[in-house]
Amino acid sequence: MMKQSMKGLFSVLSIGCLGIFFLVPLAFGQNMIQIKGSDSEVNVVQKLAEVFMQKNPGVNIAVTGGGSGTGIAALINKTTDIANSSREMGPKEEEAAKKAGVSPFRVVFATDGISAIIHPDNPISKLTLEQLGRIFKGEFKNWKEVGGPDMTISLYGRQSNSGTYVFFREFVVKGDYSPHKKMMNGNAQIVEGIQRDKAGIGYVAVGYVVNEKGEVRPGAKILSIANDAQSEAYSPAVMENVMSGKYPISRPLNQYVFGKPSGKLLDFVKFELSPEGQEIVRKQGFFPVQKHWMEFNRKQGI
Repeated sequence: MMKQSMKGLFSVLSIGCLGIFFLVPLAFGQNMIQIKGSDSEVNVVQKLAEVFMQKNPGVNIAVTGGGSGTGIAALINKTTDIANSSREMGPKEEEAAKKAGVSPFRVVFATDGISAIIHPDNPISKLTLEQLGRIFKGEFKNWKEVGGPDMTISLYGRQSNSGTYVFFREFVVKGDYSPHKKMMNGNAQIVEGIQRDKAGIGYVAVGYVVNEKGEVRPGAKILSIANDAQSEAYSPAVMENVMSGKYPISRPLNQYVFGKPSGKLLDFVKFELSPEGQEIVRKQGFFPVQKHWMEFNRKQGI
């Protein structure tokens, strides 16, 4: 009888402890920040989080990828504090957020120049936006059609939950991708594929192929891109080209928060936008927030 009573008491205590365990994050949520989403943003945000945690003992930030769509869905489902997104929310997502009682608050924390990359042995050095779009549509199937060697073009891109997939499709391809495009899990996988494929071409966030000095990482070659055949082609490896808008495939890198941030969440966002945070962004191969987006943040009260 005594053993049964003790066993019952132990069960109650266990359940009680579990209850406390699950209540702690709710009561002290500000000390545990969840960030999910964009694969393009995951490395730079992990570094920002790492430095912020060093400066703020007791604050824990977990950063995971999975794609912009995954991050936005998590925000709508209230399972993340911040959704990393390399694209803007779509109308269907905004409607789903409204139905869920979520008011997404947008912050722009960095700038990206989406980079078209090829194998270093490919002699092509530049393309127009139209040529690049037609390549990924599958209309150009051989490199000789754009002045290159006689090789069948091999396409590398992202999966449909990727913000880069969506942005590149809408801004560059302006239609459907070729059914022959390889669907890769992330930027790093695209770079690895191109390093092994002399006929390959892919698109990645600039931070995956350029270091803080503007040097292209070994094994890949970045193409310069022109708006049209009459325009000069520019490389995204040069910060000024992206910041000025001369490089045509630049985009803001976003974070969406559940309503206007406060407490430690606000502190983290402000840290990202501080001179120190923007320097970390630069050291990760990306670029600071452009002036008009910094003004957007200011108007938001950040």
